[in-house]
Amino acid sequence: MKIHNAFRFGLFGALGVLVALVIGGAIASLATILTYIGAALFLALGLDPLVTWLEKKGMKRPFAILTVLVGVLAVLAGLVLAIIPVIVDQVQNLIDQIPKVISSFQDGSLITSIKNAFPWLEVDQLLSQVNSTVGDPTFLSDIGGGVLKAGIGFASGLAGAVIVIILMLYFTASLGSLKRGLYQLVPASRRAGFVDISEQISHSVGRYVVGQVTLALVNGVLSFIVLTFFIRAEYSALLAFIAFLGSLIPLVGTLSASVIITLAVLLFDGTPTVFWVAGYYLLYMQIEAYIVNPRIMTRAVQVPGVVVVIAALAGGTLLGLLGALVAIPVAASIQLIIKQVVVPRQSEL
Repeated sequence: MKIHNAFRFGLFGALGVLVALVIGGAIASLATILTYIGAALFLALGLDPLVTWLEKKGMKRPFAILTVLVGVLAVLAGLVLAIIPVIVDQVQNLIDQIPKVISSFQDGSLITSIKNAFPWLEVDQLLSQVNSTVGDPTFLSDIGGGVLKAGIGFASGLAGAVIVIILMLYFTASLGSLKRGLYQLVPASRRAGFVDISEQISHSVGRYVVGQVTLALVNGVLSFIVLTFFIRAEYSALLAFIAFLGSLIPLVGTLSASVIITLAVLLFDGTPTVFWVAGYYLLYMQIEAYIVNPRIMTRAVQVPGVVVVIAALAGGTLLGLLGALVAIPVAASIQLIIKQVVVPRQSEL
């Protein structure tokens, strides 16, 4: 009898492991779809504060949802009709400038400009490394494969963006019913506390999304104004769009976009324009870090700075860009649960 029980226990244990492996494989296969769903739900929670604000102004929820969705679609349409053609035109001009850049590189004028702008940089050593890399027989094949992968990645990203937008519209329209369905799964004795914490988390995530998009808009608009009307840099609309996209990424997004923009200005405008651009972004990053960001994000999520850094690094490592975006509101949610659930229970022991 003991042997039979041991065999049955081992059999059920092996079946459990097999089922866990099957579930893990299925989740891995659906990782892209789950990422789209998570991003769409994240954005839908970001639109929910706007719906709630319209409700407080006396508008009924269905009309508030319709108004917000129409506004989002109008913004997307305006982006496509107004900004995208300008960006496409500037990208085409940028491609047309590539032969001139190659020519200036061959005659040494570009190298001279870089040496004059950055005398501390070991340009000759960098050029020797570049020449050795380009001279590798596998370099061209690697470049071709990289271009093909980049094209496929761009097409996949565009299709994913369309899917996320469609899912976001559905989630925004049905967010209330989804919440009610989730709340009904919780036992009635614990439902009130669960609903209260869930609503606080939902509002926190929504405020965070609104705050992050606001920061990105501030950076994008200011970059366009400064680069177009004051510095008069080439491809200002494209560079401002890069600044907007970069600011959507927590912590390192603004810095990364600023570096890319500065290098692009150095390449196509040269000195002294690049110094004005670098100085502007150094000043802007200080203002954003100490004035703009605290005023906007303090109202959204109240998380210690060290937790923000750790959460963003962990989220980016695990889930890439989406992980970095959702890491901070997830950290705020965990902190909220600890304060309102774990700490009171520990106090009662």
